Amino acid sequence: MSTELPQSSVPPPTGVDEPSSAPTRRTFIATTTAVGAVVAGGVIGGTLLVDDEVAAAGAPPESRVSLTVNGTRRTVTVDNRTSLLDLLREQFGLTGSKKGCNAGACGACTVFVDGRRVNSCLTLAVRLEGAEVTTIEGLAEGDELHPLQQAFVDEDAFQCGYCTPGQIMSGVGCIQEGHTGSPEEIREWMSGNICRCGCYVKIVRAVEQTAARK
Repeated sequence: MSTELPQSSVPPPTGVDEPSSAPTRRTFIATTTAVGAVVAGGVIGGTLLVDDEVAAAGAPPESRVSLTVNGTRRTVTVDNRTSLLDLLREQFGLTGSKKGCNAGACGACTVFVDGRRVNSCLTLAVRLEGAEVTTIEGLAEGDELHPLQQAFVDEDAFQCGYCTPGQIMSGVGCIQEGHTGSPEEIREWMSGNICRCGCYVKIVRAVEQTAARK
């Protein structure tokens, strides 16, 4: 019987003195650190470049506009992108007009501009030089509510109240425009004002009764 063992096809382990092509822990850490520094430098450099571009472009264009709000003449410098709604709420402190959708779809921001209903979120303030603006705060005469405001109270035509300022402003406009011949007509001409609480029946009733007393 032969006592010779078959030769192994597995190569012998690498000697201690032989160089290895696999990265060591030290070289791996050094390489990772170097790559991280390059990436970070690129990001920081990009940010600085953007900042430089913004600085070179200058501040957003502004305009000076004078308008009358609830009977008071106001003159203000605004960013040309500022909406009438943001001007009323953020600079004039008239927060009765609400920001619901900010896209002209809900009517919560309804105000009058020169006697006409508008969505203030879609109206640029810089276009209102010399205009007369009326908000929900300007409807009452001192402590006496506007008839439609009182009708909303009497008919309990609200729940959460968020849409109520816009509903009242739109209702007043509807009455002034003569679109109150029937409940159906009122609904049609106030269809741009959304009430998520579903108080439409009482809202229409309040508008109808106010129009009848006019």
